[in-house]
Amino acid sequence: MSEQLQRVREEIGKLIVGQEEAVEYTLFSILADGHALLEGLPGMGKTMLIRTISQVLDLSFSRIQFTPDLMPADITGTNIIQRTDKGNHQFEFQPGPIFSQMVLADEINRATPKTQSALLEAMGEKTVTVLGDTKPMAKPFFVLATQNPIEMEGTYPLPEAQMDRFLCKILVPYPSKEELIEIVRRTTGSQDVQLEKVMEAESIILAQQMVKEVLVADEMLEYAADLVVATHPKEDNALSIVKQYVMYGSGPRGFQSIIKLAKARAVYHGRFHVAIADIKSVAKPALRHRILLNYEGEAAGKTTDDLIDEILDHLPQGASS
Repeated sequence: MSEQLQRVREEIGKLIVGQEEAVEYTLFSILADGHALLEGLPGMGKTMLIRTISQVLDLSFSRIQFTPDLMPADITGTNIIQRTDKGNHQFEFQPGPIFSQMVLADEINRATPKTQSALLEAMGEKTVTVLGDTKPMAKPFFVLATQNPIEMEGTYPLPEAQMDRFLCKILVPYPSKEELIEIVRRTTGSQDVQLEKVMEAESIILAQQMVKEVLVADEMLEYAADLVVATHPKEDNALSIVKQYVMYGSGPRGFQSIIKLAKARAVYHGRFHVAIADIKSVAKPALRHRILLNYEGEAAGKTTDDLIDEILDHLPQGASS
């Protein structure tokens, strides 16, 4: 399975230049049966990355462009009146773009909170309820959302409840000079890149089952739990920087996300157990959107990544080291 996943990574690399961390953590989210939020400036290739992954994994794909006038029914679908062969009229459900295996919620923070919340049930329970009728989602089902930095004009902050539904938040950085040159070479030439389908839905479901069976030692659980607890400013042994700059720390979903992502990383690297390096590696993507800074933290220009680094540096590893 690890070799197959490495082939998936190589195939994605035929089209996507650099962005190793974004590609890997998106794959980890898929392996862990979770949803991912990709944040970066416009033009960083977020949409292209997600479309490429859907092609390589041979999943049905739909793209929803979030705009201020997008309505919940535009996402979930609605009942429309259809004329039958006998001349009668009846309601027939017209499914929306949410009914795909991989859904790209493009620029999700440009829609109103009401529309954003239309995704909550699908992401949390993997069902959609329209006029009292509950319909199951496809299997496997992933929402991969992109958002522009919150400071940009025309953006709405995602509600905390929806942010918490994302297994991880992945930052898509600006490419280096060398990567920029390679991007232009690949996108302005006459050659079209042909992507091979490396996995399909059945293989992904099998991989997800394999991830669930990865072993996690008690020491690893202790270490991850200490990490999550250390994000709470009201804990007695919380770091001074956490007490000073954090309003709310991570909840139980943050702990679950760390373990799920760590298991996925272990399978990706061909291991049957979670190592301390896995937990440290996934800490930022799993927690950065679950820690809420107070006014002082925002005014001081602190980021949640800075705080997680500080916590990791001071966290005793004990037996887990």
